[in-house]
Amino acid sequence: MIELNIKNLLKEKGKTKYWLVKNMEYNYQSISDMMNNKTKAIRFETIEKLCDILDCQPNDLFVIKKD
Repeated sequence: MIELNIKNLLKEKGKTKYWLVKNMEYNYQSISDMMNNKTKAIRFETIEKLCDILDCQPNDLFVIKKD
């Protein structure tokens, strides 16, 4: 299963979920769903925005969890 690694990236950078919500200009629930891997799909523009804000590459955003 592929999961988003946003929580770890925020922790590494010393940032909070609220900081991400503010910078992404998304609503809190959308960001919370992404962080808790409850989203079914993610747009390329969202990936790009996350990479810009978190100063990372797309491969940093995703981790593969083996069942």
